[in-house]
Amino acid sequence: MTDAITLPQGILLAAIDMGSNSFHLNITQVDRDEIRPLHTLSERVQLGEAADTGELTQAAIRRGLACLEQFKRLLDETGPNSVRVVGTHALRRAKNRHDFTAPAEALLGLPIEVLEGEEEARLIYTGVAQTLSDNQTAHLVIDVGGGSSEFILGQHAQPLRLESLPLGCVSYGEAYFPAGDITAARFDTACRQATDTVSALHRRFSNNPWHETIGASGTLRAIEDMIVAAGWRTSGIDQASLTALRDKLLTFHHVGDIDLAGLSASRKSVVSAGLAITQGIFSGLRLESMSTSSSALREGVIHDLVGQIHHRH
Repeated sequence: MTDAITLPQGILLAAIDMGSNSFHLNITQVDRDEIRPLHTLSERVQLGEAADTGELTQAAIRRGLACLEQFKRLLDETGPNSVRVVGTHALRRAKNRHDFTAPAEALLGLPIEVLEGEEEARLIYTGVAQTLSDNQTAHLVIDVGGGSSEFILGQHAQPLRLESLPLGCVSYGEAYFPAGDITAARFDTACRQATDTVSALHRRFSNNPWHETIGASGTLRAIEDMIVAAGWRTSGIDQASLTALRDKLLTFHHVGDIDLAGLSASRKSVVSAGLAITQGIFSGLRLESMSTSSSALREGVIHDLVGQIHHRH
């Protein structure tokens, strides 16, 4: 990952992304005008579990704080010059979010910024845009998270439209696959709900036709990994491979039984919901195919920090 700006050498920047499903820490070094990832930590926390209650559970809070303790140790060892800590959908909607943010800020010694949906979408696009070889044509970037999904239409490295919808693999998992049970009826109901939710975006986005659709973050990249591992495609996602993956998934009756090549153990509990949402997105937006990007929210946070430092210098 490179950038053409000139910055003081040897600067370390860090981003903590506290998502509804997983927490991530990225520590990046700026050296000779190159932005280079140095350390990456990720842990499945499921902060957004039991989202229908509107409150964070005490178990989720304990898992989140335990994860941040690990992150804090690495931050203390590396000593980054600047750190930005952001939270997403689970913290946006939690009535008791202060029960988590207060001890978390005390533990880290840093403020926590709870992002509004549009700001989350902007930062995701900022992260993905750095990886695009062609910024002249319009792109649609989609990020399926644990509590929400972001949709960003952009061109020339600038977002044109930003949308955040309540489609998340943690919340959908609890609503449509309770106790981890998988049936075709549950899957198709979840898929139809996602299709209905996303369909309105097609009308709004179709005024600005896009050249390529790009998936970001864990859910869509995990789906691509399973599709590639099965030999259905060499990269990316399309309608046919999603249908084939659905059929394969439905041979299992419980999330604990899922055994699919390319799927990590930590994603078993959310893969049914993630796949149903993804099929719904493809149907609602009438997509034919999607590539994926290794960059997302946390890379966007890093590039925002770079921009702030560049402005100061």
